[in-house]
Amino acid sequence: MLAVFTLIVAAVVAAAPTLAAKEVFAHVILGNTNALTVTDWEADMKTAKAASIDAFVLNVAQGDQNNDVSLSNAFTAAKNAQFKLFFSFDYAASPNGAFGKAGVKTLMDKFGGDDAYFKVKEQGNKPLVSTFEGPNNADDWTELKASTNSFFVPDWSSLGPVKAAAVAGGVVDGLFSFDAWPVGPTNKTTTADKNYQTALSGKAYMMPVSPWFFTNLPTTLSKNWMWHSDGLWDTRWDQVMEVRPDFVEILTWNDYGESHYIKPITKKDEYDGLLKTFGAPFDYVTNNPHEGWLKFLPFYIAQYKAGGKAPAVTKELAALYYRTAPALACPNGGTTGNNPQFGQTAVPPEAMVQDSISFAALLTSDADVKVTVTIGGTQIPASFSKLPAAGAGTTGVYRGAVPMGTNTGAVSLTVTRGGTTVAEAKGGPELSTKCQNNVQNWNVVAI
Repeated sequence: MLAVFTLIVAAVVAAAPTLAAKEVFAHVILGNTNALTVTDWEADMKTAKAASIDAFVLNVAQGDQNNDVSLSNAFTAAKNAQFKLFFSFDYAASPNGAFGKAGVKTLMDKFGGDDAYFKVKEQGNKPLVSTFEGPNNADDWTELKASTNSFFVPDWSSLGPVKAAAVAGGVVDGLFSFDAWPVGPTNKTTTADKNYQTALSGKAYMMPVSPWFFTNLPTTLSKNWMWHSDGLWDTRWDQVMEVRPDFVEILTWNDYGESHYIKPITKKDEYDGLLKTFGAPFDYVTNNPHEGWLKFLPFYIAQYKAGGKAPAVTKELAALYYRTAPALACPNGGTTGNNPQFGQTAVPPEAMVQDSISFAALLTSDADVKVTVTIGGTQIPASFSKLPAAGAGTTGVYRGAVPMGTNTGAVSLTVTRGGTTVAEAKGGPELSTKCQNNVQNWNVVAI
C-alpha cells in the first residue's frame, strides 16, 4: 500500500505545472528611449540577445507624449530582431500619475497580441504584464486580467509581500519585487526574496537583480542618495541560484538617473535631457561605462536555467568594477547613504562604499592562475577572496578586490595561467583625486 501511495505522490509531483521556463528580463525606461530609432532599438536588442536576455520590460508612463512613437519603434525593431517585449505599467510616474483601466486596456489591445509581445508558454501563452507600484488600483485587475487574458505579475513592493499577495482577493498571478538593494552598509541577503516566495504560496516570483544604485536628481524629484552596491551584481546572481525564482528581472537596462544601467552608452541624447531636466549638478553617466556587467550574463543565465549547474565555459573573461575617485577626494554633493524618504537611517555616503578596485574572472578553474591589477603603471598582486559555490578548481566566477591606496592613473586587470594571459579588462577612465564640478561621483565603472 505504501508503494502505491509513493507512486501516486510521485505522479502528482511529476504532473505539477511549471510556472515558467526561468526567463530573464531587463527593465527598460521607455521615457529614456525617445532618441532611439528603429535601428538603435535593433542594436540594443541584439546586444541583449547576445547576453542571453529573453525580453525587455517596457516601463510605460501614463500620458507620455512620446509613447506612440517609442512603442512603434520598439515593436517594429523587436519583430526585425526576433526579440520579445512586455509592459510594466508605471503607476507612480510624474507628472500624469496612475494608469486607469482604459489606458491599460488600450495598450494591451494594441500590442498584447503582437508576435513580439512576450507570452508565458507554460500559462497557455498568456501575455505577461507587470507594473511599477499601483496597489491602489488593484481592483482594476480582476476585469483587466479577464479582458486581456494576461498573466499578471506586478510590483507592489510598497505593500510588502503578504499584503501584495492578498490584495483584491489575491488577483495577482505572481509578484515582482523592487527590493534589489541593501539598506547599507550591510550586504544584500535573500531574506526578502524568500519572504515573497512564502507569501505567494506557489504563485510566480520575479526576483530583482541590480548592479548599483546612485541618483543625484534634486530638482522636482528630490532624489540624492546611494545604496551600498560593492559586489552586488555577482552576489545577486549567486543568490538567484539559491532562490531559484520563476523569473528574473534586471534593474535596469537604461535607467541612467539611478546609475544601474547595463547597456553600452551609445547616445548622450538618451540621458542628457534627463539629467538637465531634473537638476543633476553634473553629468555622472558619460564617463562611467557599465557594459562590464554584460560579460558574465550568458554564463549566469545559463546556470540559472540549468538549476544552478555551471555550464561549460569556452572563453575565459575578466571584469573590473571601480569608482573613479576615493570617497573623500571631493565633497559628497549632499548625497546620503540610504534614503530617509523611505524611513531609512541616513549615513555618510563614504561609509557605504569601499575605496577599492573590484575584479572578477569567469574561469574554467583557478588552478595555476595569477591576478594582477595595475593602476597608473603600478602592479598590485591580487588574489580571489570569493570562489564559486563548488569551490576552488571549478568552473565559475572568481572575485576579489585591492585597495585604491594613493594610486592614480589607468586601471587594468590581467589574469594569467602558467604565464599566459587568459583574460584581461582595461580601457576604462582613470582613477584620480579630481572630481567633475568638484562633486563626488558615486557612480561606478564596469569594464
